[in-house]
Amino acid sequence: MPQTNLQAMLATLSPSLDPTEMVFCCLGGFPDLSKLPTEPFALIKEEEGWTVILERRMADALDWIYEGVFCKITLEVNSSLDAVGLTAVVATELTKYDISANVVAAYFHDHIFVPYSRANAALECLESLQRSVEQ
Repeated sequence: MPQTNLQAMLATLSPSLDPTEMVFCCLGGFPDLSKLPTEPFALIKEEEGWTVILERRMADALDWIYEGVFCKITLEVNSSLDAVGLTAVVATELTKYDISANVVAAYFHDHIFVPYSRANAALECLESLQRSVEQ
């Protein structure tokens, strides 16, 4: 059952790091997905074009332009779409360590994209946050 209680969500945050190099690309039109060896993580329609979040190796193979390389940390807690405060607390905690957080909220979980070079530090930060609430 999806959680809405902030303390319960933080106590069961269970951050999980995927070490795959990920990038954000912006394309003018909907991408031809048949050119990709696997599906991208996300496709998001914006006024300026389509944002595609995918593995760096795929973007490189297609010569797609991107800025920055990221890793995805999934918060395994099943947070409700109506939950209040989880994103704010996570982003605030990462800010204390000067780590940017690009959050993609999905139906079951939130996914935090952090700079590749800071991924382990971000994971440690979120694990520490969970431990501090569990006590």
